[in-house]
Amino acid sequence: MIHGLIVTHGGLADELLEAAKRIEGTIEGIEALTLDWDEDVDRAQERVRAAVDRIIRRGTDLIIFTDMFGGTPSNLSMPFMQEGKVEVITGVNLPMIVKFGALNRGDCELSQISQIVREKGARAICVASELLHQQAAGGEEK
Repeated sequence: MIHGLIVTHGGLADELLEAAKRIEGTIEGIEALTLDWDEDVDRAQERVRAAVDRIIRRGTDLIIFTDMFGGTPSNLSMPFMQEGKVEVITGVNLPMIVKFGALNRGDCELSQISQIVREKGARAICVASELLHQQAAGGEEK
């Protein structure tokens, strides 16, 4: 099993995980870490480090989901990347977490789950009017 850690600004991580559990049911091996908007960066870095260290000590691989590339959660998570052991995926959204929960029951590897989850998250973004126009014109669905 691969562990997931959602690291975001404010309460977004908690809300994403709660919503994913409502959809998927029990999601094992994932937790949320919210960084307070006004939190001291050194304190936030220590909280991320403590969470990563605790998870890695279990001997599991880890995907850190962050809200946006270049934001504090991503910047504080990037130093923990280890090829084949710890991956960071930015732009987390609800479909990504639901997919992670569904996939993480099997024996997929870190790189496989990372790729599938990223693609799921990207495909979930659409402009509804464009999609409806495509469908009306008989085009392919996104």
